[in-house]
Amino acid sequence: MKENKSFFGRLFGRQSPDVGQIAKKYYAKGYSDAGASITKRSLKGFLAQSGAPSEDIDFNNKTLRQRGRMLYMASPIASAAINTNRTKVVGPGLHMKCAIDRDVLGLSDDAVREWQRKTEAEWKMWAEHKENCDALGMNNFYELQQLAIKSWLMSGDIFSVLKRYDTTPLNPYTLRIHLIEADRVSTPSNFGKSYEPNITTGVNPDTKNKVFDGVEVDKNGKVVAYHICSSYPGQITADKVEWTRVEAIGQLTGLPNILQVMDAERPDQYRGVTYLAPNIETLLQLRRYTESELTAALVQSFLTAWITTATDNTEFPFNEVGSGDIDGVPGDQPDNISDSPNEYEMGPGTINHLAPGEQVTLGNPNIPTAGFENFVKTICKMAGASFELPYDVLIKEFNASYSAAKGALEEAWEMFKMRRAWFINDFCQPTYETWLAEAVAIGRIKAPGFFDNPLIRAAWSGARWDGPAQTHLDPVKEATANEKLVAHGWKTNEQVTREYYGGDWEDNAEEIRQEIERFGVVKPTKKGDGNNADE
Repeated sequence: MKENKSFFGRLFGRQSPDVGQIAKKYYAKGYSDAGASITKRSLKGFLAQSGAPSEDIDFNNKTLRQRGRMLYMASPIASAAINTNRTKVVGPGLHMKCAIDRDVLGLSDDAVREWQRKTEAEWKMWAEHKENCDALGMNNFYELQQLAIKSWLMSGDIFSVLKRYDTTPLNPYTLRIHLIEADRVSTPSNFGKSYEPNITTGVNPDTKNKVFDGVEVDKNGKVVAYHICSSYPGQITADKVEWTRVEAIGQLTGLPNILQVMDAERPDQYRGVTYLAPNIETLLQLRRYTESELTAALVQSFLTAWITTATDNTEFPFNEVGSGDIDGVPGDQPDNISDSPNEYEMGPGTINHLAPGEQVTLGNPNIPTAGFENFVKTICKMAGASFELPYDVLIKEFNASYSAAKGALEEAWEMFKMRRAWFINDFCQPTYETWLAEAVAIGRIKAPGFFDNPLIRAAWSGARWDGPAQTHLDPVKEATANEKLVAHGWKTNEQVTREYYGGDWEDNAEEIRQEIERFGVVKPTKKGDGNNADE
């Protein structure tokens, strides 16, 4: 109570004789009597503390990244969550479709279609060939998208350095993309940061700017540069470890030099957190649980006998059924994992000899454990809720009713659309705008006013990115619903084609026209529908 008196004395500027009553009222007011209570027995041990994002996130990110990466490699649920996002958000790739603002540019429909057709052809020439767009020459632009989103979710963020290489006879563009994994962006060791490995905040001695886990910001908190290490943390290398400072925006061109793909959970946050972070402990324990159940089931399936001998004969006994000749060498002894006399092995049809006086007592595992399936399902449902992936989508198990399965798919699709929008804004669109600026600058594409007026430039740079469409459970029902939406003007044919089928309605219409001309296909008409020439 002395601490309370001291606190309330400071609060009210005097030592009141009614401090106890004041304290009682204070602790029973608003959240003090709810989630912020420090007197309720259930909350006394709930000592939650939070600091700046750099402390809560950056100082723990090294551990989070390693654990998230390991879970992706070892936990089926973790890999399912990340790969489902990869497949639904990006799939075979988000394809650019020009969408310039014809009103601002004052172009006719024919001129717009012609410009967009030519620009899309130029973009495909660059994006579809790995030698043209990837600094490492390993992936084309669509495969880089798949790699980027997987690394983003696994590590918390991913960086794309926009480099310039020499042109080639088959590639007139200098732009190349170099993806940098999250670990390599870090605060240089000579930036005055603590020797404590988790402390990642430092100061650039040249610019006097603060650096948060490799991200340099000015006095206003704006990102101005990134520091990229030549090696990975913990990498065994004889090469000199050094950092390269890459300015976020080119001073002459105003174009980005490096892109960061991440989603923030707090203001003033400069580094992302692995997608698996809220479920690391849950997924690890679930993995251990399922592995122990699997091991127990395997042990129970073994037929193993134990023989106690009355002599000290150590020679390998004749006529023993062993664990089998694994290495394929005829005539030798059966292979064992261990040759230690203190280790006994079990296996299918195995007979083990024991020394005099030794005996074996085995447990009686009841496998599978009662309720195993329901328990695992419950954990997966909890993890799926955190991932914004309904259980049906996470596990790929659609055993419920049509309406329930459709509801699960639609709920997941809302998350996929949001994450796709983030990815487009952080990676796809900035890359396209940087490419387009070079295409206009070297004369491959004509765009009057592109470098003179930011509004004109934005109008020329408009684009949409088409990707995988929502999964169909009953195509006939959904097609009927889409037909009604278009008939009432609630959606357009172009919207339905893009959202539900991932295609382009204008391209489809053109191909249908060509098919009609080639094969003489005539659309059937009915009297009274307005399409009959005799009416």
